[in-house]
Amino acid sequence: MTRNDLAPPTETPNETTLILRLAELAAAVERLAAAPTAAELELKCFTPEEAAPLLGKTPNWIVEACQDGRIPYTTVGKSPRLTADHIRWIRDNGERLPNKYAKPIAA
Repeated sequence: MTRNDLAPPTETPNETTLILRLAELAAAVERLAAAPTAAELELKCFTPEEAAPLLGKTPNWIVEACQDGRIPYTTVGKSPRLTADHIRWIRDNGERLPNKYAKPIAA
């Protein structure tokens, strides 16, 4: 590193460049302010459509797994919802295998 590397740039940015930089900075600050906090995510109940990308599955897989009792879930009305704890459990444990002593499902 030389002394010239530490010198300020000789060109001064024009007003248009400064305005564009400020606009980009303001947009970035707004995105950060709008992002949910960790506490909000802990309290949120995710729909199957919202949880699917987090688990790498399809929404249909999540609904069927809830109906079959393979994954933990809660309901809001009649709709299955997954909390952050449920998603962590699914990631940690994967699918539960059906009980081999359970009554078979009629086809």
